[in-house]
Amino acid sequence: MAREKYRFNTPAGRVFDVFNVVLMIGIAIIALVPFVFVLAGSFATESELATRSFFLWPETFSLDAYEAIFTSPAFVRALVTTIAVTAVGTVVQLMLTATMAYPLSKSNLPGGRLILSLIVFTMVFSGGMIPTFLVVKDLGLLNNYWALILPMAINPFSLIIIKNFFQQLPNELEESAKIDGANELQTLWSIVLPLSKPVLATFALFYAVGIWNDFMSPLLYLNDNSMWTLQMFLRQVTVATDLSIVEQDPSQMPPAQGIKFAVIIVATLPIVLFYPFLQKHFAKGMLIGSVKG
Repeated sequence: MAREKYRFNTPAGRVFDVFNVVLMIGIAIIALVPFVFVLAGSFATESELATRSFFLWPETFSLDAYEAIFTSPAFVRALVTTIAVTAVGTVVQLMLTATMAYPLSKSNLPGGRLILSLIVFTMVFSGGMIPTFLVVKDLGLLNNYWALILPMAINPFSLIIIKNFFQQLPNELEESAKIDGANELQTLWSIVLPLSKPVLATFALFYAVGIWNDFMSPLLYLNDNSMWTLQMFLRQVTVATDLSIVEQDPSQMPPAQGIKFAVIIVATLPIVLFYPFLQKHFAKGMLIGSVKG
């Protein structure tokens, strides 16, 4: 065990460490360079975007692109819509997942193994896009924001991890709550959920990122342009040539490429800024919830 513990103190081990560090730095640079280029381009002037094909720092800073999109009613509407749908959808999906995972974590639940087997089955086989669309249509959810939330309300993988996390909580806590007269919902809300913050925070971010970045659901279920989310707006801006969707005076329109870069940054930045606040919960939430099967 001692040799195993200190094997990286050998010359070969130190070379291996240096190689790993250099490799990780290289991968990080490869991942960051495109983002930095888009960020720099969003602050660049029209002439610089036309003359320089690639740069990581603009010669002259300009806020014209950001001013154009934040004064665009269509962009502001899409941004507010996305924030609202993400917030509501994350809460709804997390609560539905937790309330389903809690009874499945009980070994004495009648039919629990069958239900869990059916859930695992959906991880391998799914109905597909067209059957899902028909279900959403028959439920009357077309052109309804609930169509962006309910079809993916419970993720099977998230459900299983949260269920396993609940199983590892001490049974004595729930028994004491029942002795005090608490029912199952009160026990879940007052005892189980407060103790499950790591795993809940982890999957809250997963759900939020999924809703925020969702493009196919708005494309399939929202036919009204005024209901577009930020990803739909981003798609229209990146493929458009006249940028009429921005609803700006053409004579005062900043460079088209700068607007595209600015919309990409605004669509990406909230998730990037939100991630560090939940990062500390990731390892604990994922590992503890995945120990038991």
